[in-house]
Amino acid sequence: MVAVTKALSVIPAGLRTPLLAEYDSLVTNYSEQKWTAAELSGGKFCEIVYTILDGYAKGTYSAKPSKPANFVEACRRLENNNSVPRSFQILIPRLLPPLYEIRNNRNVGHVGGDVDPNHMDATTVLAIVAWVMAELVRVFHGTTVAEAQEIVDSIVERPVPLIWQSGQIKRVLDPKMKLREQVLVLIGSCAGPVDVESLQTWTECKDKAYFKKLIGALHKSRLVEASDGKTVRLLPPGTTVVAQIFGNHKGR
Repeated sequence: MVAVTKALSVIPAGLRTPLLAEYDSLVTNYSEQKWTAAELSGGKFCEIVYTILDGYAKGTYSAKPSKPANFVEACRRLENNNSVPRSFQILIPRLLPPLYEIRNNRNVGHVGGDVDPNHMDATTVLAIVAWVMAELVRVFHGTTVAEAQEIVDSIVERPVPLIWQSGQIKRVLDPKMKLREQVLVLIGSCAGPVDVESLQTWTECKDKAYFKKLIGALHKSRLVEASDGKTVRLLPPGTTVVAQIFGNHKGR
């Protein structure tokens, strides 16, 4: 699989580096339930993406991200660029303002918002940002939607304090955690799909048949996708459960 830095190599380093850094920061803060920090990263991400789209349309990029005086109006002006891909002209310019709104008027970037930073808002921010990242990769690298998403997934390995890692071995450090929860947090600590065999090794489950049945139950309940029988990845409901497990563990 192509590295994301290569997939986005057309974008100057002065914009590409902060773009990847903010995405990394957002995913990390989300996994650690730091809603305010995650949503702030979403706002910074908007400014970087705006600068990239503006530079793409003009044929020359700014050396670093810039913040328009009126962000919503600036995004509207991007819709006048008829010679760019439609997602760069319509979809992304219309997604950025609501993302920016969460940062500005939901008690994140400024005091006085009517809603405190929360899981629902942070989840919305993460979903939009991940889609935009995948679309940037798709357009700049000329790949498919599925391939673009795999490249984006490879950017971040989510740091989970609950888990210890050395080389290819991972261990859940809570000896009282049930096998089901161990499997979910281990999957959540990885970027992209995880081999079922690796999961069984990490949990030290000796009963292969029982472990396979457990993975099947998680798949049936739509917490994970494991239809190929060899790899597993979290589905959105599974991500929510993992976040709850992290929160419960930190609350001890």
